Amino acid sequence: MKVDSPLVVEALDDVPARAAEIEAAGYDGVYTFEGPHDPFFPLALAAEHTCRVDLMTAIAIAFARSPMTLANVGWDLQIMSEGRAILGLGSQIKAHVERRFSMPWSAPAARMRELVQAMRAIWAAWQDGIPLRFEGEHYRHTLMTPFFDPGPSEHGAPRVLLAGVGPAMTTVAGEVADGFLVHPFSTVRFLREHTWPALEDGLARAGRERTGFEVAWPVMVVTGTTEEELAAAEAATRAQIAFYGSTPAYRVVLDAHGWGDLQPELNRLSKQGRWEEMSTLVDDEVLETIAVRGEPDELPALLRDRVGQLVDRIAFNAPYRSDPGAWVRVLQGLRT
Repeated sequence: MKVDSPLVVEALDDVPARAAEIEAAGYDGVYTFEGPHDPFFPLALAAEHTCRVDLMTAIAIAFARSPMTLANVGWDLQIMSEGRAILGLGSQIKAHVERRFSMPWSAPAARMRELVQAMRAIWAAWQDGIPLRFEGEHYRHTLMTPFFDPGPSEHGAPRVLLAGVGPAMTTVAGEVADGFLVHPFSTVRFLREHTWPALEDGLARAGRERTGFEVAWPVMVVTGTTEEELAAAEAATRAQIAFYGSTPAYRVVLDAHGWGDLQPELNRLSKQGRWEEMSTLVDDEVLETIAVRGEPDELPALLRDRVGQLVDRIAFNAPYRSDPGAWVRVLQGLRT
């Protein structure tokens, strides 16, 4: 099982040192996300200052960009990193796509399928000289002149991982992607009963084998070495679970455990700005089902038991201040 680390910095100037530290600690990959900063610039810097770790967006918002834009940046990052680039893409929700990015929203699963297929058609034109003739319902790419063709790469195209929660998007990942990014707001039961069946359905539809298809999960973790640290970690994680749980699209995870009625109540409180009250609705059963809780020395065994047979890559999702050295010890424990 591979272990990845978030590449979180306050400024781009901090990326080289932090990326080198992550690689030296023994992680298998670093990932960025679409937050207050662009997710691709840090990976370009990390490519210059590392030589081994995978470089992944987890996630970049696909519908904020065109297939050609993503194909270009993915191709360049793949060459720059000598084959270590992974495009982790997600759809986001309608409100963000339309109101934050001012981009159109339509049939997200079908559109994501086409977006990945369009990127692959563009890469095939560059790598193999196949004429670009992609014409779909959502995307159309039929022009590629020599001036805009970067030519073939010895490293080939980057890998593509798709994120999803519901069955439609998860099935699309099985059909067209190289792997799947599990949402942090997930559980073992949901993966076994919903995620994996949908992925297998998608793989079967495309006539593909499971071999080489990677599933990654940034697992929510509550940890600390003192009672104060544990309490702070628990409070922050409850708040994150409450925030995710308020989203209608994520109700399916709660439904898998019979907790579906929690979602509209959390959503109602979020619209009223009652964020602290939302956390009180996340009881211990919900917390311990979604998150792994324990002291750092206990976490390797707990994580192996929880996810070891389900996914190929994990990361530690910890929405609170913590000691980076403690996570390295957890990583070392997982290695042994």
